[in-house]
Amino acid sequence: MTNILLTGSSRGIGAAIAAALDLPGVALARQATASFIAADFADPAAPKTMWEQAVAQLGSVDVLINNAGVFEANPLDAAHDDWVAGWERTMRINLTASAELCRFAVRHWQEAGKPGRIVNVASRAAYRGDSPAHWHYAASKAGMVAMTKTIARGYAAQNILAFAVCPGFTMTGMAEDYLASRGGDKLLADIPLGKVADPEEIATTVKFLALDAPPSMTGAVIDVNGASYVR
Repeated sequence: MTNILLTGSSRGIGAAIAAALDLPGVALARQATASFIAADFADPAAPKTMWEQAVAQLGSVDVLINNAGVFEANPLDAAHDDWVAGWERTMRINLTASAELCRFAVRHWQEAGKPGRIVNVASRAAYRGDSPAHWHYAASKAGMVAMTKTIARGYAAQNILAFAVCPGFTMTGMAEDYLASRGGDKLLADIPLGKVADPEEIATTVKFLALDAPPSMTGAVIDVNGASYVR
């Protein structure tokens, strides 16, 4: 049995990941609605509480998938205190909560002398940036990528593996709103494939990294963005 903790699973990419992992031999603890594990990562206490609940539910965790995140505009001309608050909220939810869970996971595996895997869902914004109202979002996702690579390099000898996925636009409710607000035709013209990714495409990638990717792939960052950004 492979025990997996998945954050941000109530809709969009997270819900697609949960569906892809609905497999024999996989036990899933999910952060979602109250019917699963409820956790608001804007609360600094939430990651620790969630980790403890997941371990209590599963007995142990073999794979951590960090998918929870927010994408909220933070205009440059906002009042300074509001701009800082927006920055700190996004960093808390997108990066700090993920970092805490990664730390809990690594220590969990070290103490048990067991292998483990981390899959962090970042964004192409980590590499190409984002809009002027989303400095904080791009920075949080760049931090997630750097953290993933650091974990991979630091703990590979203990068979603790780390991977990241960088989607571009994905057809979730959030992406639909963004496309509508920014002009869908212009944004689609920036995607050589000519389409926004489906959540199931991201989920297929995450499932592979969580369950099947060979150990030598540790530290890999996988782009799933229709060639809208290539490295």
